[in-house]
Amino acid sequence: MQVFVILPAAGIGTRMAAGGTHTAVPKQFLEIDGVPVLIRSVKAFLAVKRVDAVCIAVRGPERARVEAHVTAHKLGPRVHMVEGGDHRQESVGNALAALECHPDDVVLVHDAVRPLIDPATIERTIDAVAKHGAAIVGLPAVDTIKQVERTAEGAIVTATIPRELIIHAQTPQGALCKLMRRAFAEAEADGFAGTDEASLLERAGIEVAVVPGSARNFKITQPGDIELAEFYLRRSTTDSRG
Repeated sequence: MQVFVILPAAGIGTRMAAGGTHTAVPKQFLEIDGVPVLIRSVKAFLAVKRVDAVCIAVRGPERARVEAHVTAHKLGPRVHMVEGGDHRQESVGNALAALECHPDDVVLVHDAVRPLIDPATIERTIDAVAKHGAAIVGLPAVDTIKQVERTAEGAIVTATIPRELIIHAQTPQGALCKLMRRAFAEAEADGFAGTDEASLLERAGIEVAVVPGSARNFKITQPGDIELAEFYLRRSTTDSRG
């Protein structure tokens, strides 16, 4: 069994515009302690020996930049690139089509802007995919969750959803190669656009297991997230020194 990782990195990071200071640089290229977010994500998976290849889906105009970072950080032959699309699903689909994977190999998809994913969570996700066929990383809901109805004047609460029935989805999200390709093929045939890989797998009738995640595995989305990531890294360094 081989393990393949897809990192969709073709986004332009428009939500960072709210901060006014990072607008010229897509968020996957912002630096955390001098290392681009994307490269930290790649390194996290390369640190897991079971990972055979990491495939980065990147926009054509950014390919040279990514290649320069890969070379500068000496990431090695396990890292490959494909052309990304206008949307996440298209980027992942392009990478999935390019993988030379066997039906029962494991394919993981990870947000390129979740740079603090830890090796133990990656290992657990690989094991869960091998056991169940598909799995995602998720966090239990802490806040009370309300279902609402949208109206012209705002939102009206219609129900309270028990927190034990809710998780906040993270990545990696993965499946056996044959199941991931089936889910993507069915979605493409029907013109269905999902918000993540799990939504495509669920739609295809594939049961998806949940692997416990962590608060550290957050997505760089808002201004201030870079500083939060640097805080977590400093704390990890301090903890490792005892």
